[in-house]
Amino acid sequence: MKTIQIFPTVEDVILQSADVFIKTAANAIQQKDVFSVALSGGSTPQPLYTYLAENPAGDILDWNKIHFFWGDERPVPLDHPDSNFRQANHALLQPLHIPPENIHRIQGELDPSTAAMNYQQEILNWFEETPPCFDLILLGMGSDGHTASLFPGTAAVINPPKNNWVIPNFVPHLSTWRISFTPELINAAAQVIFLVTGQSKAEMLLTVLEGEYLPERYPSQLIKPANGSLIWILDQAAGDLLATN
Repeated sequence: MKTIQIFPTVEDVILQSADVFIKTAANAIQQKDVFSVALSGGSTPQPLYTYLAENPAGDILDWNKIHFFWGDERPVPLDHPDSNFRQANHALLQPLHIPPENIHRIQGELDPSTAAMNYQQEILNWFEETPPCFDLILLGMGSDGHTASLFPGTAAVINPPKNNWVIPNFVPHLSTWRISFTPELINAAAQVIFLVTGQSKAEMLLTVLEGEYLPERYPSQLIKPANGSLIWILDQAAGDLLATN
């Protein structure tokens, strides 16, 4: 099931996404005493992480029962400014004093193939099911239509691997490797949320959501949870061109 929610401002997007995060986490903890979430990198989710760490709305959660993963990572050390782990750790995990055993980071300092293999094994060991089913995966979308580190024209989207959950993905136009969840793993989640803001994303959102299905060019189109829900949370600037607006 896919829903598209458009809000007037970026601040409203943060409030709505925080509300969904908190309610989803609380429900999972109530039902099974644990909540698993995969975080997104980039600038868009950072205000969400700060809000969750600082706002009293999050006080209803037992943060010791939340396990944190990442949907993708850059091949950099954990203290590098470009590290997705570092961004979330600074804004969310450290302020909330999340136990180290609840933090499952991608080892970006390793060779990408080794990092991907190790992370896949860690996920399989933790979930003990295939495909692993996250309670929530947070995603963003680039102006080129990429999500996680699934970039247009790369091997991960031209020939998505089957029964493979984490892969190294070379991105030629950036001349670098990335480590990323595969579309299959993302689509196994119980809930996936896209957070997209800004006028610079409006035309690509129109293409991804209402245009022809061309996932090799627009990888965000690959995200269609098999048995879960998909929510696009947008600000007015990003969603301005959509027919649903």
